Amino acid sequence: MDELAVVKVIAGICGVLSLLLGYGTYVNKQRETTQGEGQADGSLRADTQYIMRRIDDVLLEQRSINGTLGVHSERITRVEESAKQAHKRIDEIKESEKVV
Repeated sequence: MDELAVVKVIAGICGVLSLLLGYGTYVNKQRETTQGEGQADGSLRADTQYIMRRIDDVLLEQRSINGTLGVHSERITRVEESAKQAHKRIDEIKESEKVV
């Protein structure tokens, strides 16, 4: 074999090796990109699940507060009625003292 043929063979081998190396790098980058996207997607899903659980907690707390407000509303109504009756009795006592 002459020198030119050896140089051609070496150049061909280098070309094939560079193609294989380029393809390997491409595949590796694709894998890293996919893994990064998967981690980002997983993180986003976990954050979304956390937000949904917190919203559920807030809704349960709001229902509890609404129930408490209903109870307080009833009690306030009763206190107002009792105060109204007490004022009537006080007025009656004052009127009876004026008469005497």
